[in-house]
Amino acid sequence: MSDLSQELVIDAKGLSKSYDEAEKTLRIFHGLDFTLAKGESVSVLGTSGSGKTTLLNILGGLDKASSGSVKLCGKDLATCAEKTITRLRNEHLGFVYQFHHLLAEFSALENVAMPLYIAGNARREANARALALLEKVGLSKRANHKPSQLSGGERQRVAIARALVNNPACVLMDEPTGNLDDTTAKKIQELMLELQEQLETSFVIVTHNKELARQMDRVLIMEEGGLRQLK
Repeated sequence: MSDLSQELVIDAKGLSKSYDEAEKTLRIFHGLDFTLAKGESVSVLGTSGSGKTTLLNILGGLDKASSGSVKLCGKDLATCAEKTITRLRNEHLGFVYQFHHLLAEFSALENVAMPLYIAGNARREANARALALLEKVGLSKRANHKPSQLSGGERQRVAIARALVNNPACVLMDEPTGNLDDTTAKKIQELMLELQEQLETSFVIVTHNKELARQMDRVLIMEEGGLRQLK
C-alpha cells in the first residue's frame, strides 16, 4: 500500500493566521487542516472577509501562517528559504485571479510562455508549449493579440493557459469567474473541468459561485475561523 502522504499535493496542518491591529489581535482562522490529493478539485466558499483568499495565499507560499505547517509536494515551506519557495511555486503551482493580471505589452502567446521564460526554457520550446495550451483553451488564432485586443473571457482563458503552462501539480484560483458575465463564466467553468480531466491537475478554487463550487470533488465553507466540509 502506498504512503498517502506521498500522493498529497498539499498537506497543511494546524494553520492559524492573525494580525495585530491597534493594540489588539485580529484572528482570521485557527487550527485549520487541509489536504489536496493529485487530480482532486476543492472549492472554498465563505462570506467576504472570512479568510478564503488569505488561506489560498498561505497554501501557495505567498503568505506565511502565524502557526502550523504547509507541505507542497512533500516539501515543508516553513523550512525553505524564500528562493526555494519561489522555485517550488514556479515548478508545482499555477495561479488564476479574478483579474487576469496579464502583461499589457506582451502578446497572449508571450503571456502564457512567461513562466517558462522565467524558468530559463529555450524560447522556441516555451512558445511551442504556450501555443499548445492556447489551442486547448480555444485561442490559438488569437496568440499574437495583446490583452487590450481580447475580451474579458478571452483574457481569463489566457490566464488559465498561463497557470497550466508549467504542468503544475495544482492550480490555485481566486474568484476565477467573478469578473465575468454569466455566459462567459459558464464557458470558463466547463473549460476548467475539461482541463482537470485531461491533465490530472489539482484545483483549489475560492469562489462565491455556488454552481461552480458544486462541480468540484469537495466543497468546503470557511466560517467562524474554521473549515467545514459541505460535500
